[in-house]
Amino acid sequence: MFKKILIAEDIDSIQLGVSSIVNQFKIPTITHAQYCDDAFLYFKNSLAANEPYDLLITDLSFKESHRKERLTSGADLLKALKAEYPSIKVIVYTMEDHPQRFVNLWNTRLIDAYVCKDRHGLENLREAMELVFKNETYITQSLADTVKQKNLVELDNYDMELLNLLAKGATQDEIQFHFKSKNMKPNSRSSIEKRLRELRNEFGAKTTIHLIRILADLHLL
Repeated sequence: MFKKILIAEDIDSIQLGVSSIVNQFKIPTITHAQYCDDAFLYFKNSLAANEPYDLLITDLSFKESHRKERLTSGADLLKALKAEYPSIKVIVYTMEDHPQRFVNLWNTRLIDAYVCKDRHGLENLREAMELVFKNETYITQSLADTVKQKNLVELDNYDMELLNLLAKGATQDEIQFHFKSKNMKPNSRSSIEKRLRELRNEFGAKTTIHLIRILADLHLL
């Protein structure tokens, strides 16, 4: 079993529940962090000591605090850790059970398990730990079933660049100029308008502003 685990969770009661599961495996070293920046610092220190963590268990959403944070979400944290140490295993343990949110994160191939905090969450977390240790993956069954039933949209780099520019207030003319300067194709105004129309239809948005709000609510922007 894992020898060194880092848990990033900002709610005390949930952290206690996670600890109760982790402690069943007699893990020698368990570190808790309520802030993503603190978790990253613990991780960096473990690398410097040549004693890296085997596993990260992290939530995705962290409440804002008085502190100014560089890493503000579990997604930011796991991406930063993977960039430094690609072999670390990652289990996401979260309330966020929207299929689109899961698919976009899963497709990054940066996580090994996605466990929803539902009535069977802790039991599923235990199973996820066992499977991930064996180099297998785990997805909460109810979420996996939903994903199979729905034709979900996969947002590629082009889509994300387009949507992030819109979220920052860029006009379509500015987006067209930006795409041409980066040699991103298609970059004609008609192509940009067509893709936006497709995305609005796929997400059930009435306007582009509505589309941005939907994606922001899903934490995709």
